[in-house]
Amino acid sequence: MSGDTGILSFGAYIPRKRLQRAAIYSTNAWFAPGLKGLAKGERAVGDWDEDVITMAVEAARDTLEGVDRATVGSLSLASTSLPFVDRLNSGVVKEALNLADGIAALDVTGSQRAGTSALLQALAAAAGGRGPHLCLASEMRKSRPASEAELTTGDAAAGLLVGAGEPVARFLGAHSVTADFVDHYRSAGMTFDYAWESRWVRDEGYMALAGTALQAALRSLAVAPEAIDRLIIPISVRGVAEGLAKQAGVRAEAVEDTLAANVGDAGVAHPLLMLAAALQTARPGEKILLMGFGQGVDVLLFEATDALDKLPPRRGVQGALARRFSDENYTRWLFHRGLLDLELGMRAEADQKQPATTLWRNRKAVLGLVGGRCAKTGVVQFPKTDISVNREERSAHTQEDHPLADRKARVVTFTADSLTYSPNPPSLYGMVDFEGGGRITVEFADVEGVDVEVGREMRMMFRIKAVDESRSFTKYFWKAAPVA
Repeated sequence: MSGDTGILSFGAYIPRKRLQRAAIYSTNAWFAPGLKGLAKGERAVGDWDEDVITMAVEAARDTLEGVDRATVGSLSLASTSLPFVDRLNSGVVKEALNLADGIAALDVTGSQRAGTSALLQALAAAAGGRGPHLCLASEMRKSRPASEAELTTGDAAAGLLVGAGEPVARFLGAHSVTADFVDHYRSAGMTFDYAWESRWVRDEGYMALAGTALQAALRSLAVAPEAIDRLIIPISVRGVAEGLAKQAGVRAEAVEDTLAANVGDAGVAHPLLMLAAALQTARPGEKILLMGFGQGVDVLLFEATDALDKLPPRRGVQGALARRFSDENYTRWLFHRGLLDLELGMRAEADQKQPATTLWRNRKAVLGLVGGRCAKTGVVQFPKTDISVNREERSAHTQEDHPLADRKARVVTFTADSLTYSPNPPSLYGMVDFEGGGRITVEFADVEGVDVEVGREMRMMFRIKAVDESRSFTKYFWKAAPVA
């Protein structure tokens, strides 16, 4: 592979639900009235069937819009809230994307700048001539009720396809600093972060450590501060991004929106999310400076290119922000985060054990939603079997892999079930037909505030099917969501 090294494509995912900060504050005001100043706007919250892995899959699908997935050579997933400690989380993402078994996959964690650090490593590998690398970052952190973090954080994921060729953003260089600045931490076994005093973090961490690194990066990269068209500072604390820009001599109008008002701080994913947002509106020739902060600083410099105009349309950050549902049910969100213990009833007592042998044998169908297409008759079916379901031609051993996850679907039948257990009742499910053939009965997702009817267009989304609480194992499958 030859050409410039940089970002070949980008994508993002923000959950549809936006929990209103006023709803959070109104419940906790009796105990923490001092949080009133943070009770404005909304934060993105994943539904009960979403986590870091499912959000990463959706960001990856957006990133790979118009890209031949067979060209992807490796992928990484950066997060500090990965669902599995000893299972390759990025490996589950790989299966859901139906990528080749021959690619490398890596989980990256341990710091809030894990996303930018993973991006740096991907760019370095791309310069060595390797195939495109799918760099993903996703975050869904828990926060203690009535804390600042509960109001300021948010859930989101972003993706960047990095490689050599015709990048939409050419990589011009980077500068990194590593220092054990403990603004917050979460030790093994802890549920919530422990944060230090905010004024000290602002003065010594953001303005001093990050400010010095930003100025050093401009010098080492030999770029004038006034030449920066877009400055991405993924720090949502009011005034910090503007203060760092002024300190470095970068124009105030170059500072990018931190998305604090309608997403919240998405942790590891936030630098890449803001970069994806910037690239969606960037013009060729613009210089984009990206910062990542966490036990040090990463600073990366990119230049947008003419290839942006050739990139196929995608939802991106703009589309994800537009696809929203205003949520004021704070209690439901606490329950979905495991922070409120409700009486679930006997119908919730079913054993959700996942036999590893069955999952292995059917991983393409379960995780990748790969069905079968009869090479003789063209009939599509799910699941793929040795004998075709065609009543006119019971052909045997003629099935070819037929991925269904990215095909359009329409509702054939549906049911709202209030008797079966669901973490978000009623349970809505039904049968959908795929464009080009094939049908499947699945659960529906993201249906609150949406009228579901026969014939409605649906989009398949990778979600949590169930959680085996006894063995701490998450089961994944695909669900149908209304097309916005």
